[in-house]
Amino acid sequence: MTAERSERTVSAWRPRVPGVVEVFHARFTEYAYPMHVHDAWTLLIVDDGAVRYDLDRHEHGTPHDTVSLLPPHVPHNGSPATADGFRKRVLYLDGSRLGDDLIGAAVDRPDLRDPLLRLRVGQVHSALVRPGDELEAESRLTLVGERLRAHLRSRDVIGAPRRDPVLARRLRSLLDERVVDGVTLEEAGALLSAHPAHLVRAFSGAYGIAPHQYLMSRRVGRARRLLLEGQSPSGVAVATGFYDQAHLTRHFRRLVGITPGRYRRSGRESDGSR
Repeated sequence: MTAERSERTVSAWRPRVPGVVEVFHARFTEYAYPMHVHDAWTLLIVDDGAVRYDLDRHEHGTPHDTVSLLPPHVPHNGSPATADGFRKRVLYLDGSRLGDDLIGAAVDRPDLRDPLLRLRVGQVHSALVRPGDELEAESRLTLVGERLRAHLRSRDVIGAPRRDPVLARRLRSLLDERVVDGVTLEEAGALLSAHPAHLVRAFSGAYGIAPHQYLMSRRVGRARRLLLEGQSPSGVAVATGFYDQAHLTRHFRRLVGITPGRYRRSGRESDGSR
């Protein structure tokens, strides 16, 4: 992370998530963007303050309950709309997430008032800042893309999920085979001949848990067994597919209630070594 001055703080990176060109988090108080274009879709949420911008010669704004979607190749600018500036989080998405056929609709209505969409975009960002949680980010982004397309095509964005228990079982089997190596939704979709959004909905509808949650549960289950065998948390993290020990600890504590180290020590105590 770099900080030029207190009013300009920026963090940017490219995650290992298909379709995401860049993640960009920034805090500006005075800086104004001149007219410019991107070759990717700009999915923007503002956490503090507001931004005003011109797109296709029309003025727009981004209060913090709004999701803004700016299409590629269309000039726009941006400047603070409040005295204290703004803090924003941006995803730049390539054409695999949103196609050029949606550019016209996005120009007409770039600012979307949709609390659930706003929540889901925030969840994507939360997953993206945690190394090792790329499958969660991809899963959540897939549902975000589906909802964005529904908005731009003026369809009902709620819609009842379509049940597909056979597909759900096939995805579960694939996840069981790839507990350690993992699998992206893009890969799973190609292997199972299904759209990633349909995979997420079919699996969640059948089992009451998202694919990324299921995979992490299986990894934690394996980690528990290895820890009780006396293996170190760092070694267990590698052996069970976690990004690193911190990644293991975060999910282990969430599902078991204690850290891997404490869990390993409790096993030693219960086997009569105390």
